[in-house]
Amino acid sequence: MSASLKLLAEDIADLEVIAAAAQDALVRVGEVSFDPKTRRFTATIARFRWETADGAGPFERVRAALAFESVLSVKSRKLRRDAPDALASVLSVDFMPAEEPPGGQVRVTLAGGGEISLEVECLDALLMDIGPVWATPRRPDHEA
Repeated sequence: MSASLKLLAEDIADLEVIAAAAQDALVRVGEVSFDPKTRRFTATIARFRWETADGAGPFERVRAALAFESVLSVKSRKLRRDAPDALASVLSVDFMPAEEPPGGQVRVTLAGGGEISLEVECLDALLMDIGPVWATPRRPDHEA
């Protein structure tokens, strides 16, 4: 069995590592949630394992959790909340600091123009593999 990822981010440089690992992950709309009481945003994703994607394959995906703590609010655009089985592909995850650090806005950009925006008190993110690895025939191709 190959190594599982567990990445933490408390600054922009750390988040760039998480963003690279989460790029091209598939997420079901119904597996995205925000708990205002605990101020936690979570998404269960099918992460493409870029770290093992050399040559012609076979390629792999793994179930992973992407979580943000200290979330004050969540907004989404072009996300079909009425279709919990709808799939979206993660293009990028980035952070825009507020005028008053350490807060700011985390933006998860999805293929097709979708976006999830998190207003956070501070940057506190986790990406952790939580499930089995499975083979996938296709490698995401941004040139196609």
